[in-house]
This record gives sequence, structure tokens and C-alpha cells, in this order.
Amino acid sequence: MTLLRNLVQTAQQGWRHWWRHPTRALDVQAEPHEVLVPIVSLDERHIDKILAHLCELSAQDRVLRFGYPATDEQIGRYVRGMNFERDHIYGIFNVALRIEALAHLSIEQRKDGVTLGEFGVSVRQKSRGKGLGHRLFERAMVHARHEKVSLFYIHALSENAPMLAIARHHGAQLVRDGSETEAHLRLPPPDLESDLEDWVMDQYGRVNLSVKEQVKQFIDAVASVQEIRQGVRENRHKSGS
Repeated sequence: MTLLRNLVQTAQQGWRHWWRHPTRALDVQAEPHEVLVPIVSLDERHIDKILAHLCELSAQDRVLRFGYPATDEQIGRYVRGMNFERDHIYGIFNVALRIEALAHLSIEQRKDGVTLGEFGVSVRQKSRGKGLGHRLFERAMVHARHEKVSLFYIHALSENAPMLAIARHHGAQLVRDGSETEAHLRLPPPDLESDLEDWVMDQYGRVNLSVKEQVKQFIDAVASVQEIRQGVRENRHKSGS
């Protein structure tokens, strides 16, 4: 069973990273395809982090993500307008709890009964080349099947080569119309294995984020103690001079 093999590979890889460097083991890294990457399903509690991630995008990256040079104000309206009941937002966090990569799966049912899933993604500049866009695409596809989405698609600028390469890699059909391109991918109906994979990936993301939050609290506490000690030393030095 592929999922079981991936879980075993993920556990083994995690122990290797932890043995070499405990803190770095929780950070975002390029992993072999059979190793799971922790992806978190986001909700209203994460709005500030979602906004911070998107506002950090460069002008060119904003054009590629939104199709136009979105301002901070426009991005704010987009984030505040997210429907967390209908859509699904996924994030990959680093150890500092900053979102390194973000995906938006928008689900819509047409009048003819066909359920559509539209995918959009953005990755921080420093985290590109690690396959995070591919991982988020696969995560969104798994959940789209769970939601009985039959047609999964991307609407992107034709110049957005990384996005279109992800879609092409997964077998999507690309239709170009001048400066814009749509990628369409037919999804099979859900089955027991796909539903189990969706649940496992969701739980893995939640647990990993919880561990990162605890590690960050510990690191912040240690830094605070060190800051207090440094202040005491400086005061003693001033008193003695």
C-alpha cells in the first residue's frame, strides 16, 4: 500500500533529520517524493499569516498569482473574502511559523451538477526549488477527490511556466488563449484509499504544526531568559564602572 510505505519513509527521514539537527528537522526542506511534507489545512485563525505571506510577494509574483499587480489593499480584501466553509486553504509552515507556501482550492458546483475545483498557489522566493508547489497541488487534488470534484483546473497567465509545468506534470490538458492558459484535469471518484490519504495528510499537518508551535514557544522562552541575563550583566557592568 503506497500510503503505508510513504508513512514508513516519512518516519525514517524524520529520524535522520532529527538526529542531525533537531530544530532544522522541523523546517521546510526538499524531500524525496515518497516522504510526506506536512501541509496544514488553514482556517480563520490563520488569516494574519495568510495575509503576511501574500503581501510579501514581489510585484511580478503578484501578477503571476492574481493575474494583475494586486496591491496590499486588494490582497487584504481577497483574504478577508475567503470562504473557509466552502473552500480549502493549505499552508506549509517553517519552524518560525511563517507560511512558506500557500494554496487555495476553490470549489464550485455548476448548474449541470459538475463540481469544479480551481487551484492557485504561491511560494516564497527563498523556498522555491523544493517542490512545494507540486506538494500543494497533490494535496489539493487528494482533498478535491474527497469533495467529489470531477474537474480540477488552473487558470494562469501563459508566462507562469512553473504553475503550468506542475499541471502538465500531473497530466492536465492545457488550453492556451493568448496571454492566459487553462489547465484541466479530470479526477476519478473518491475511494477508501483516497479518503484515508486525505485524513492522514490532514492529521500529519496538524500534529507537525502543533510540534512547531511548542518548539517556537520553547525557543522564545530561552531567548527571553537570555535577554534578561544580558540586561542584568549590563546593569552590573554599569554599576561597577
